[in-house]
Amino acid sequence: MSIFDTLKDRSSFDVPIIDAHHHLWDLKAGSYPTKQDQYDKNFFLGDYRKICKDYMPTDLAADYAGFDIIGTVHIQAARAQAEQVAETQWLETMNAEYGLPSVVVGHVIFIQPDCAEVLEGHAKSPLMRGIRSRPNTSKGPKDSIAGAPGTMQDEHWRRNFALLEKHGMSWDMRIPYWHLAEGAEVARSFPGIPMVVNHTGLPLDRSEEGLAIWRRGLEALADCPNTVIKISELGLPHAKWDVPSNIRVVQEAAAIFGPDRIIFASNLPVASLSTDFRGIVDVMRAAMAGATHEYLEKFFHRNATRFYRIPVQA
Repeated sequence: MSIFDTLKDRSSFDVPIIDAHHHLWDLKAGSYPTKQDQYDKNFFLGDYRKICKDYMPTDLAADYAGFDIIGTVHIQAARAQAEQVAETQWLETMNAEYGLPSVVVGHVIFIQPDCAEVLEGHAKSPLMRGIRSRPNTSKGPKDSIAGAPGTMQDEHWRRNFALLEKHGMSWDMRIPYWHLAEGAEVARSFPGIPMVVNHTGLPLDRSEEGLAIWRRGLEALADCPNTVIKISELGLPHAKWDVPSNIRVVQEAAAIFGPDRIIFASNLPVASLSTDFRGIVDVMRAAMAGATHEYLEKFFHRNATRFYRIPVQA
């Protein structure tokens, strides 16, 4: 029996949900350096040690309690570079046992020597839909490393990035807000690769100056027809959960991309540093108060189904 069969509770919300961005890990089954022995003191949400433990489909299902979850997208979870394809294979066993995740976004570094071989390995999985790979980025909006190895301007990076089209894979674009305009240049250069902005474009600076940079980047990306946006991970540094500010950025991002190009996602279990699944859904619903049922269905499941080619009926 699929674990989805236990997640049909619409008492809290009558719209089915696809969670288009979550993680799973079994720290006994593989190597996850940042969760085991290479703690990242610069993590963007702050101290994440409370999630440095196994997070399995049963844990995810418990976090979803009270909602009708009909599908999920697993995003690579920082497993060791030598185990990139092994992570995808492990997720296939999770799908076989629990019914989730529905589909998978894997990992490769576009400048690693065996990039092409790793992509070939991922492509063998029927669950594989795309790659999340972070380019090298600068420390802040006043710094630039454009053209350095591993950046979005690096020819080596771009040659391997182009292989996504060969495999029919999308790119999950996880870059900070001050690099969004550069991400738009990549989208224009590779129109045959579908791209999805992760985590609402990471508007971590909610000052008017910071939001102006974020907004300009999103507008540039929205001008590219091969891009969509996941409205997710609204947490701020030190795990701050600022509801009024979160509502504002959800509304602005949704307005920039429009109803057919916005996708709901949670970022569990990382999001649990700031709030819980109900808190995430509540912010989205507050931001979309007054929206039609059709609009909510597009946001909460139909757009994700189309972009990630998820085999669900709703």
